Amino acid sequence: MAALYAIPPILTSKSEPPPLFDGTTRLYISVACPYAQRVWSARNIKGLSQIQLVPIDLQDRPAWYKEKVYPPNKVPAIEHNGKVTGESLDLLEYLENNFEGPKLFPTDPAKKEAANELLKYTDTFTKNSFIALTKPDSETAQEAGPALDYLENALGKFSDGPFLLGQFSVVDIAYGPFVERFHVAFPALKNYDITAGRPKLSKWIQELHKIEGYAKTVSDPESIVEIYKRILANHAK
Repeated sequence: MAALYAIPPILTSKSEPPPLFDGTTRLYISVACPYAQRVWSARNIKGLSQIQLVPIDLQDRPAWYKEKVYPPNKVPAIEHNGKVTGESLDLLEYLENNFEGPKLFPTDPAKKEAANELLKYTDTFTKNSFIALTKPDSETAQEAGPALDYLENALGKFSDGPFLLGQFSVVDIAYGPFVERFHVAFPALKNYDITAGRPKLSKWIQELHKIEGYAKTVSDPESIVEIYKRILANHAK
């Protein structure tokens, strides 16, 4: 397990590329990026140590990454079978369809339907929650509330576990990295607790962090606050 969770040195503009397209399967990530965390945690949970982690410094990213690996110059991306594929939600499906390990996508029809709805809502959730961070403190609860209430209500739909589909699934992986950041950033920057009055959401966050493969990808709170301060400062310009 130690090899599965080990994080190699982070590559910068001064770093040489790995031996690209040599048959090794690589997952390019940033340890601070919630989109990358989705796929990184899924890799861990599925026990896919054969997928080599390649962390990139997004503030000082190597030129070869865009030129030779992934022209959109974003993470996450997977190098597999001679090609590179990106976009985090697509990559979660890619891992499910191309690798072994515990199944993360539901097979039950009701849960499949709920999963599709929840996955479609992820962009709305992250966008509306971020907008709430940019508003005056007096407007934060009103702006963030509907997205957070959507999750609280979704968490009550299936009674066979504390997760969004009852049992742990790809949907929890899709939301987890963003909720964990908002759980830290809102109290620190807006004096607003996203779990207040949302007991299911509070329980869900606790249970999510008990899953080792996910917990090993979680950023420390101080880093999250500093990143959001920087993002908000840039947003205000």
